[in-house]
Amino acid sequence: MRRVRVGDLDEAALLARFLPGLPTQALLGPGDDAAVLAAPDGRVVATADVLVEHRDFRRDWSTGADVGWKAAMQNVADVAAMGATCTGLLVSLGMPADLDVSWVDDFAAGLGAACRAVGTNVVGGDLSGATEVVVAVTALGDLGGRAPLLRSGARAGDLVTVAGTLGRSAAGLDLLQRGASADAPELVEAHRRPVPPWAAGPAAALAGASAQMDVSDGLLRDAGRLAAASAVVLDLDLRGALLGRWAAALAATTGVAGPTADGFVLTGGEDHALLGCFPPTATLPPGVAVVGRVRATGPGERPRVLVDGVPWAGPGVGWDHFAPGG
Repeated sequence: MRRVRVGDLDEAALLARFLPGLPTQALLGPGDDAAVLAAPDGRVVATADVLVEHRDFRRDWSTGADVGWKAAMQNVADVAAMGATCTGLLVSLGMPADLDVSWVDDFAAGLGAACRAVGTNVVGGDLSGATEVVVAVTALGDLGGRAPLLRSGARAGDLVTVAGTLGRSAAGLDLLQRGASADAPELVEAHRRPVPPWAAGPAAALAGASAQMDVSDGLLRDAGRLAAASAVVLDLDLRGALLGRWAAALAATTGVAGPTADGFVLTGGEDHALLGCFPPTATLPPGVAVVGRVRATGPGERPRVLVDGVPWAGPGVGWDHFAPGG
C-alpha cells in the first residue's frame, strides 16, 4: 500500500480526514473564521498549552492517539483547577510534510476519545506545516456561577489536599527511559494517557475550597507556586500518609529505591492531579484526600513548601521547561 504523507494532501483534504471523528457541537463550530459558543455564566475560563515533539513527547514512545488524548486532558485539568467545566477546545496542529497521514488520523481519534470522556468538543483550530509535530490547544470553560479557585486563596490552618494520583506518570517515563516498559505497562499508560480528575475541580469549588491548581510540573514545584501566591507555608505529610503509600507502591512495582519513588510522587509531573486547600471545617468531596497543612510564615520566613516539616533534600523540585536539562 502506498504511504500517504501530510505533504501529499492539501489543507482541505486533511481537514476532511481530521474533523469527522471529533465531537464539534457548538452554536457555530468549525468551518467559519471563528466558532461561537454560549457563555451562560457570563464569564469564560481560558487556558492554553503546547506539546512539542522531542520536548514533550516522542513518537517512538507515544502513538498519535496518545498525544491527542494528552493534549486534551492537560488543558481540561487546567480548566478544572479553576473550578470550571470545559466547554470547548481550539486545537492547532503543526506537522512536517513527511509525517504519515495515518498518524494524524490516530491523533484525531485520541483527541476525540478524550473529548467524549470529558463531555466537551473541538470547536476550531488550525493546521500548519512545521519541522516537527507541535500541538497547541486552547481550552475554554464555564464556572456555572461559582467563584474561580485561585492559587492565592490558601490560609493558615487550611488542609492541603490532592484529587487524583501522583507519581505514576513519572514512573512510567522512567520505565520508558530504561527500556523496561513491559515491567509495569499500567504506569507507562499513565504517562502516555493521564486521566485528570476533572469532576473534582467544580466539586471542590462547591465544597468551599480556598485555593486549587493543576499539578503538571511536580507537586513540590506547583505547591511552591501556590505557597508563593498565598504567602503561606505548605507542609506536606510524606511518611505514613497517602503520599508515602503512593511512593511505597511505586517502589514495589518498579523496583526503584525508596528515595527515587519518593521523587516520583513529589517531583514527577504530568499526572494532572489537583492540588487544593480547604478550611479545616469543610466536608471534602469524594476522591479528595488530605496530604498536609497550611501554616503562616514565621518572622523572616519566606513562603515555601516543607516535607514532613523540613525542606526537601532529595533531587530536583519538578519540571522547568527552561532549566538546564529541562
